[in-house]
Amino acid sequence: MSSVPKVSAEVLLGNEVLQKSGFKILKNKRVGIITNHTGKTKTGQSVIDLIYAAPDIKVTALFAPEHGIRGDKDEKINSSVDEKTGLTIHSLYGKTQKPTKEMLENVDIIVFDIQDIGTRFYTYITTLALAMEAAKENGKEVIVLDRPNPITGVYTEGNILDKKFWGGFATHYPLPVRHGMTVGELALLFNTQFKIGCKIQVVKMVGWTRGMWLDNTNVPWINPSPNMKSLTAALLYPGVALFEGRGTNVSEGRGTEAPFEYTGAPWISSTTYAAELNSRNISGVTFEPTEFVPDAASFYKYKGETCYGVKIKVTDREKVQAVTLGVHMVDAMIKLFPDNFKLIPAFDGLSGNSNVREQLLARVPVDTIVAGWNDEHQKFLKIRKKYLLYK
Repeated sequence: MSSVPKVSAEVLLGNEVLQKSGFKILKNKRVGIITNHTGKTKTGQSVIDLIYAAPDIKVTALFAPEHGIRGDKDEKINSSVDEKTGLTIHSLYGKTQKPTKEMLENVDIIVFDIQDIGTRFYTYITTLALAMEAAKENGKEVIVLDRPNPITGVYTEGNILDKKFWGGFATHYPLPVRHGMTVGELALLFNTQFKIGCKIQVVKMVGWTRGMWLDNTNVPWINPSPNMKSLTAALLYPGVALFEGRGTNVSEGRGTEAPFEYTGAPWISSTTYAAELNSRNISGVTFEPTEFVPDAASFYKYKGETCYGVKIKVTDREKVQAVTLGVHMVDAMIKLFPDNFKLIPAFDGLSGNSNVREQLLARVPVDTIVAGWNDEHQKFLKIRKKYLLYK
């Protein structure tokens, strides 16, 4: 990153605030916990262990999001049993993505404690939304233990998701790509704006302010998923992730030591691609020619093959507009490698609509594409303002 971070006054996470209160809001309740390996205090205590050990509270069920309760899976997951507590861990990333009536039968309150990274298509916030919907349908309460948005709660970017994609697991609600909200704030927005209407409480953090990056706090970085390995990756993800999935035939660096900092493919000229991107003077970043080999033991694009492309170097993170960066990178691919690069409709779910792909293929300038999002984005910012909990 571009500067040496200043550590702020201590930030208390939602789970630590809950602990300091003596878990009052959970007393004499049957509790189900949606969490994973990120649901910890700053000293590494699991939220499961904290609540399970608290007096007059009965933890009756656990729920695992995408990547599993330990955050080490990159495929669909099955339900299992927690070795420490003997409780069933219900998978919410397999045949079922929304807690069922049966799963919630012995639950009064659903506690949610997972670290998000601030991007629309990162699926933990969909798991939160679906749990809230299930709570409303089954007469349960939701408590969100809030955590920082690691890439700040100030910056927002990108177009609003088109209505035809609503309800998808990575496209559940119409947010911009970078939403600039905490999970607690999102929960309030989901509940009112999208008319879920469940009974909900957010346990706010203490000491967090909107301009803080995660490394401005005393909250340690924990990889929230196997390929989200750094704060730099989280910053770049809203744009570089446009390459992932079936929408393009370019690797976004999954299966390497620095996913989302690399992009490439076997047929790219790395020096040509880097020179083109650097010539565009994209805010807050520069590009270095590189080569990399995605992990041959995985199912990532071009596994075991040498890919040529660029490594993105962040020079000023406060100036990075990751979504604009991502669109420039795709645009440069179309310009330089038209015979090899593929951009197909599967791209549209990540970009948010079909217009981005169609305009890129029609060679509409990137600045014109980005400017076209402004009106809808401004409408979102007015809505968002009502749900912000921190200064």
